[in-house]
Amino acid sequence: MGKPNDGRLVWNHSTHIDGLIPILERLCQQPGIQTVTPGVIGRVKGHAPKMQLRVSVPIRGGYKVIARQGKTVQEVFILTTLDQNSLLEAIAIAMKH
Repeated sequence: MGKPNDGRLVWNHSTHIDGLIPILERLCQQPGIQTVTPGVIGRVKGHAPKMQLRVSVPIRGGYKVIARQGKTVQEVFILTTLDQNSLLEAIAIAMKH
């Protein structure tokens, strides 16, 4: 059983950027994170050699985050009580492993 403050990772798509799910699973363990939902996946022209997670826009109850690696981009919706700076810190911690 997880701690009561463990967030939930929603699996609503079958495809994800390689390496994104372990980061999102660690993000769910951060206090203040309620739900993490990977969204649509797409292709972009630019190339991001390393995984990047960038907070995009506020949504009701949280933020939309853009995950990029290589030429692939994926939206991730994060429902959280954290403010944007705290969320950025939580993402940074989740990406360190």
